[in-house]
This record gives sequence, C-alpha cells and structure tokens, in this order.
Amino acid sequence: MARQDTRERDREERDSEFVDKLVHINRVAKVVKGGRRFGFAALVVVGDQKGRVGFGHGKAREVPEAIRKATEAAKRAMVRVPLREGRTLHHDVEGRHGAGKVILRAAPAGTGIIAGGPMRAVFETLGVQDVVAKSLGSSNPYNMVRATFAALTKEDSPRSVAARRGLKVSAIQARRRDNDDAVAVGAEA
Repeated sequence: MARQDTRERDREERDSEFVDKLVHINRVAKVVKGGRRFGFAALVVVGDQKGRVGFGHGKAREVPEAIRKATEAAKRAMVRVPLREGRTLHHDVEGRHGAGKVILRAAPAGTGIIAGGPMRAVFETLGVQDVVAKSLGSSNPYNMVRATFAALTKEDSPRSVAARRGLKVSAIQARRRDNDDAVAVGAEA
C-alpha cells in the first residue's frame, strides 16, 4: 500500500512540473437512429517551460474528461526543442501542415511573444519568451498547432550542427557572426 502511495505522489510531482493550456474545444455530434449524440473534442498543449512541449487531442461525452484525455495524450507525445539562452529560437524556421503554414523568427531580448492564438499557447508552454511568428493559410487551430510543431522539430542548436558536420561550435558561430555582419553592411549601403 505504501509503495502505491509513493508512486502516485511521484506521478503528481512529475505532472505538477508541466503547464497545460486548453487551445480549442469543439462540440461534435454522432448521428444515431434516435437522433444526435453530442460529445466534446479538446485540443491541449502541455510543456515544462524549459524546452519540452507536446500537444494532444481528446474526445469524450463531457468536457473535463475530453480535456483530461487530451492532456494525457500531450504528455505522451512531448518533443524537446533547443532554445538559445533559454528564451528564443536559434534560427528562423517554417513549418506547414495541410493548408496551414507558419513562419517562426528568433527575436532579441525584450520582444515578447508576438504570435496569435494557438501558436502563443505552444510558445508559452515551451518556455520561449521572445519570438515573432506569422500564420499563413489555414486558421484551423489543429493545423496551426501541427504546423508549429513541424517547424519546431526542424529547429537545430549550433552544438548539434557542429556534431553533425564534425566541426567545433565556435566555427559554426563565427560563420554566423560573419553572415550577420555582411547583412548589416549590406543594409547600410
């Protein structure tokens, strides 16, 4: 009995480190011989605000049960995203799902989260503090969240790029600084 209590306490502690946001709730109907049976579908984003985030979809006859199912699915499907200085993305990236396309841009400190609806929920639970995002095409929350996750999975840290290329991290970052200087000089001309 004591072992079961400690397991439950451990699970509660692990769950308390996550922040969850309800992105969208939808009333759905199943047509049966006697008429329509109504239920609810929920879209939830869960993250630890330290670089891990996931989303889940749950359906049930009652709203709280749908949210619970979606939260469990989100915790099972979490991905790790490398963040620069723990506050923004390493580089600009695009993602798409269906007709939804999103563009995510790294931003300087103090910019804040400039993103709409479902994308804002993803960034807040991920722990990003400075980002500029634009959504093109579909405004469907499911497609927007999936497109945002497609973009975030393309995100690479300089460390992983250096390891893949067999270089040092300083060489990657020096090349990046050279490109930034060239762009700044080009803008002045």
